[in-house]
Amino acid sequence: MARKMSILAPGWWDYTTLDDEILNDAARLTPEEMLSLSREGFRVVFYDTLEDFYLAEALEYINAWKQATSDNPVGICGPIGPTEQLPLVARLVNELELNLKHAHFWGMDEWYKDGKEVDEGHPLSFAKADMELCFNRIDDRLKMPTVNIHFPKADTSEYIKSWEGIRCVVMQGGQGDIKHWAFNDPVKREGKYQDNPPSPEEYRQLSTRVVELHPVTVMQNARTSGGGVVTGVPTQAITVGPVQTWMADKVSIWQAGTHDNPFGMRLTTLMIGKKIADSSVPMSLLSEHPNVQFNFYRLGIGTCEVEMH
Repeated sequence: MARKMSILAPGWWDYTTLDDEILNDAARLTPEEMLSLSREGFRVVFYDTLEDFYLAEALEYINAWKQATSDNPVGICGPIGPTEQLPLVARLVNELELNLKHAHFWGMDEWYKDGKEVDEGHPLSFAKADMELCFNRIDDRLKMPTVNIHFPKADTSEYIKSWEGIRCVVMQGGQGDIKHWAFNDPVKREGKYQDNPPSPEEYRQLSTRVVELHPVTVMQNARTSGGGVVTGVPTQAITVGPVQTWMADKVSIWQAGTHDNPFGMRLTTLMIGKKIADSSVPMSLLSEHPNVQFNFYRLGIGTCEVEMH
């Protein structure tokens, strides 16, 4: 049977093209049922306060970097969205006097405009946010060498090579409205993907690359970072790919309820917990990764009940 058309952007694939049974099952999930979807290779964790939530996220950086030595360089791949953990990371490094000489960091993505990555002068630059909120706040004697901080560029070759020989202990991420990690969005409904989205196996072969962003992603970034000015948000980005994601020992997704809604958080929890992989919901492909953790702020989970405003 032919797949449904998206009700969000008919020229694209997204979660609204899934079978209604999956969507309805997700909407009915209680928080307790979300917890029960934990299984081997997938863990669901709740935090009762935002302080505990963001501190736990920051500690993933510290616990990764503590493992770094001259003959065992290790790192973490981190998002912009959320960002609240970043100043905490810098404070913890300084207070613990953690020398980052052998530690590494990969930025997940960056905006792409006019044929190149945006520079740190762009107000929405992810590299700018990482540097200002975290790395520039670390004491000079403890700072990570500049060559160990890897941001994706339009020429992705250097970034892709940086993953060789360095262990990524954890790849963090948030979850967007379109159910992506990094900017691994669903693809356009065109060409060979007119009738069906890429198979999970095909999508997983994608490496770091320039992508065209789903309209929902553009709108979300305008809302969360640009005061709603959609025209100020680039429509393309460079993003870390599934290839690099599967090189990470662990994928840790942090959901405080601000970058996705109650339904979306339930949908991907259901799909990963039950191993339903469909590239119209890119996050669901993590059901095939051997070590994934979903972290939720308990009060941010909300409900899918109708509430008029």
